[in-house]
Amino acid sequence: MDHAGFSTYESIYRARDIFQARKVIIVTQEYHLMRALFIAKELGLEAYGVASDRQRYLKMPIYQLREVAARNKDFFTAKLLQPKPKYLGEVIPVSGDGRLTNDKIE
Repeated sequence: MDHAGFSTYESIYRARDIFQARKVIIVTQEYHLMRALFIAKELGLEAYGVASDRQRYLKMPIYQLREVAARNKDFFTAKLLQPKPKYLGEVIPVSGDGRLTNDKIE
């Protein structure tokens, strides 16, 4: 679990730098998938994508409009600026014990 991936860019950046992933499979909505794959490529990851949509969303025109703005933002963020996410933290390799990222339930 990534508790500090507050945007697509930050989640993919953290996958690379915190979880030390080099190859990723991104599962997300179809309208969002191309942007996620673009970010991963710009951050040097080998990325594959799977659309998770099982139906069309009621507010799809709003989501698509938001996606246009997000693509423009992430073009500059991923292609030109590549800022560090607000929260990085300690390295937790995906090859290690996955229980380190579990929410603690007592």
